[in-house]
Amino acid sequence: MTIETNITKMLGIKHPIIGAPMGPFYTTDLTIAISEAGGLGVLSHTNLLSEMAKGKNAIQIMKENMLKVVEHTDKPFGFNIRTSRMEQDAPMLCKKIPRFIKDNPKIKEQCVYCITSAGSSKSIKTKDWEKLKESGSQIKHFHVAPALWLADKCVASNVDGMVITGGEGGGHQSYEKIATNIVLQQVTQKYPDFPIIACGGFATGQGLASALAMGAGAVAMGSRFIASEESEFSEVYKNVAPPAKAQDTVLVTGALGPIRLWKNEYSLHHGLVASKEEKMAEEAGFTMEDLIETGKKYEAAYKGDITSGAVLLGQSIGIIKSIKKVPDIIESIVSGAEKRLKEISSYIK
Repeated sequence: MTIETNITKMLGIKHPIIGAPMGPFYTTDLTIAISEAGGLGVLSHTNLLSEMAKGKNAIQIMKENMLKVVEHTDKPFGFNIRTSRMEQDAPMLCKKIPRFIKDNPKIKEQCVYCITSAGSSKSIKTKDWEKLKESGSQIKHFHVAPALWLADKCVASNVDGMVITGGEGGGHQSYEKIATNIVLQQVTQKYPDFPIIACGGFATGQGLASALAMGAGAVAMGSRFIASEESEFSEVYKNVAPPAKAQDTVLVTGALGPIRLWKNEYSLHHGLVASKEEKMAEEAGFTMEDLIETGKKYEAAYKGDITSGAVLLGQSIGIIKSIKKVPDIIESIVSGAEKRLKEISSYIK
């Protein structure tokens, strides 16, 4: 038995489970594993400082990652661009990656999903994007919306779908700090027929069933897939999750706004700005050294320093009990969701 939704049909995937983007880190092997297991793997906007120091830029890295994906799987996949004003490479990614996809037939066939986040949903709508669509690509553009007013902007900009994300999730969050089940209900009530992926706090079959019951067509997961055998994160990073409690994370100020991190030496000595206006005022005083120092903290954790590095994880670590292979994670979540949905349907007499 499978769970078929508007999202699985739109993206041509077997299961309504999608990898959440996790830049600036590599998620190439993870993308392959998720797609091979019937979900949708998503390449992150990768721009680690160590790679930049080698002379590699985010455009080169994305191209290499796409080529690796289609070499190792014939299944659909997607990619992320963080379109924040703080991401200096975003404008060129929005131009050059659609062009690269158009010129590579195998990638054009398999790359079915582009998710933009942390900035404008309009940034990807370049001439190169339009040419990619005109060339016959079936790629769909989704944008992350953590609040109803942002969902309104997404719909107005003619996105194909939205990723509705709540404050439980790891990584960058909005200033609204709204829980996933609240913002998801707000958006699905206002836009009941719009393709929606739910994100933030999902790691079990119960979670998937609840998202589907509220009108989403799939869930996206970050922390659950970090804690997998195939993810590129260091082993010590992965092993933070299984013994952790849901309350072991905290919101602090990140490079692009509030960011949810695991509680450690770094995060507990890091403040939180209260508003977007306060953050923009802070950014005005940023130096390149400040940005580099922040980037070093993210990369340090990714490579194994979970004491003084910035460990991006969401509250779902409280329900992640073990490190598993990606196919086992997806099978367990789908079977758990099927069980819950059958039980729920039995309530109707």
